[in-house]
Amino acid sequence: MKPNDLPEHSPTASAEADDLLSPLLNGPAAGLLPQAVPLQRPVPGVVVGTLLALTDDGQTPLVSFAGQPGHAALPARSTVDLHGAHIGQGVVLMFEQGDAHKPIVMGVLRTQGAWPLAAQPATVDVDADGERMTVSAKEQLVLRCGKASITLTKSGKVLIDGSYVVSRSSGVNRVKGGSVQLN
Repeated sequence: MKPNDLPEHSPTASAEADDLLSPLLNGPAAGLLPQAVPLQRPVPGVVVGTLLALTDDGQTPLVSFAGQPGHAALPARSTVDLHGAHIGQGVVLMFEQGDAHKPIVMGVLRTQGAWPLAAQPATVDVDADGERMTVSAKEQLVLRCGKASITLTKSGKVLIDGSYVVSRSSGVNRVKGGSVQLN
């Protein structure tokens, strides 16, 4: 067969193709597509729900809310970045065209209680006022660029690592310590 030659149209091939596409075109196939549930009434305003999980590498939030259609979690879209730390927290939901099957996460409710997970994630504090910038960390702060790094530890160590290190000064270049070792 040459590239521009097309196979002849046969009624059997067309019937087979129609059989494969008919469940998608005419209704949900068993277990392949969600069953369409008729819309009861539009959901007015905002609803507070719960973020149950994040799927698709954190791209799709799964939510639940009082009065939702069905019993399973509903996939939603989001206007805010959601992280694992938000799972289990209350979320503010709105619905596309009032459709209860199309929730959109508008935000995460702040809680007054303790952190929802066993350990709070580490944070780095940055304070900048235009004249001075302070970066603070609890255990260790590392500045890294390629093979070079400067590490500050909580015990007071300053580690400078690089394949070529130069120290220059237009004034006095002082090396001071309890003991100084060269090579």
